[in-house]
Amino acid sequence: MHSLKTVLAIGLFVSVGSVYAQDKGGKIVCWKDKAGKTVGCGDKVPIEYRDNAQQELNKGGVTVKESDAALTPAQKKAIQDEADRKKADGAREAEIKRKDKALLDTFTTAREIDLKRNRDIQLIESNIEAQQTNLKNANDRQADARNKIDQYKKENKPAPAAVQEEFDRAETGKAKIQAQITQKRKDIVDLNVQYDELKKRFIELTGPTVGSAQPTAAAASAPAAKK
Repeated sequence: MHSLKTVLAIGLFVSVGSVYAQDKGGKIVCWKDKAGKTVGCGDKVPIEYRDNAQQELNKGGVTVKESDAALTPAQKKAIQDEADRKKADGAREAEIKRKDKALLDTFTTAREIDLKRNRDIQLIESNIEAQQTNLKNANDRQADARNKIDQYKKENKPAPAAVQEEFDRAETGKAKIQAQITQKRKDIVDLNVQYDELKKRFIELTGPTVGSAQPTAAAASAPAAKK
């Protein structure tokens, strides 16, 4: 509540402003300082007070409209930051719900997750076996080229460019194949982690009854690829 002193001050401002406003035929507006204290009334707010809180009154001095002080840059930033945070939280929650729905729509038991894990890993291991065959072929080509180069050296002759190029191509091919095999083995590790997380979430959503007594990740995983 306003103190008596403040009420009297507002009354004085309103009386003066009312007379002025009636003469001008306009509204009565009272403006405040940064501390929220009413410091003047009239038909127009001075420029230096336009960002402060204001009151619009009728001719009887009754408040008909109030406006708060304009927000500072720091306040605006804080409000925007909070809005951004809530938006990000909402997006994360929506994504979790979407993934949970997809998980429950795809699997009905935890064992189905393990079976899918096995199939995916077997596909990767089949690819590794194919790459290992390619690696053996590259080794054979390089060994053949090396034998030819060594033979030329024994005869004190330079190896033909084509033979050296075959050796270099085999070396480059081996490096690429080995990198692919390494990546595929990493894919198996990552895949096990992903399926472990899926299975854990599935059990959280469906309860331990549906997910209990299921194979562990180690038991569900297919044998490691041959080196």
